[in-house]
Amino acid sequence: MNKPNRVRLIATAAASLTAVLALSACGGSSQAAGTAPSASGASSVCPNGEVKFGVEPYEAPDKLLPAYQTLADALGKKLGCTVKVQVVDDYAAEVLAMKNGKLDLGEFGPLGYVFASQQAGAEPIASFADSTGKLSSYKAGIWVPKDSPIQSIKDLKGKSLALGSNGSTSGDALPRFALKQAGIDEKDVKLDYAGGHPEALLALKNGKVDAGEINTQTMTRAVAEGTFKKDDFREIWASDPIPNDPITIRKDADPAFKKAVTDAMLQLSPQDMQKVGEFLDIKPAGTLIAVTKDEYKPLFDLASALNLTEKNL
Repeated sequence: MNKPNRVRLIATAAASLTAVLALSACGGSSQAAGTAPSASGASSVCPNGEVKFGVEPYEAPDKLLPAYQTLADALGKKLGCTVKVQVVDDYAAEVLAMKNGKLDLGEFGPLGYVFASQQAGAEPIASFADSTGKLSSYKAGIWVPKDSPIQSIKDLKGKSLALGSNGSTSGDALPRFALKQAGIDEKDVKLDYAGGHPEALLALKNGKVDAGEINTQTMTRAVAEGTFKKDDFREIWASDPIPNDPITIRKDADPAFKKAVTDAMLQLSPQDMQKVGEFLDIKPAGTLIAVTKDEYKPLFDLASALNLTEKNL
């Protein structure tokens, strides 16, 4: 991939405009689904009787939608209105959709939230707890074949490295930051953006690259599905724990709506979270817990360390 594509965190706004326009309130996209409205009619706290909920594409939409539909159904029942789920095309599309009022709620990757906060004023209200009630986390990692001569991240100079997607916390920014900390210039590593976490894993598994990023969430799913033999590979770098995705609300939402959504989310059960928890590697699943911007300060620091600004959108 050429240098301009390597250094940008999120796709350009122009390239994402079509995806954003697809996020209309009543769109019939195959990537969207919603709950049935309550028998009593539209809720007094829901915008137009419907809540538009965006989710970033950290896995294939056809896999994510059934899981998030369970969460949406439970939330919709408590609010008394339809919660319409949309798995967006990319990180930029979700930020722009929130900025342009096309989403009421948005689950962003931790680093994606940095830009959603800066560009759209997205406010975090909840995230996913483990079974003890603590904010869950995951880790980024770089893996190589077990017989590879690569022993540490410093040995990646002159080698190829599969990354997930532009804008991903564990699949883009953190591995690049690790290279920087190791004193390796990005131009001295062939960075291959595979198009997602599962695709980066496959690139490594199929011998297309010398090394590949695999976060703990993707690793757990691949091992459970029998598509990856962990013993055939070796981890040469792992990040510190990354706080799991925040669910955010648009900054100009009515205060009554903000309170109703926040209260409803914090009342959801572990059973409501179970299917989403499987994707986020939270087993057994916990509830949603309240979060603020403070929990994600390390991600704001990361964006600063990599000199990422709104120009990267």
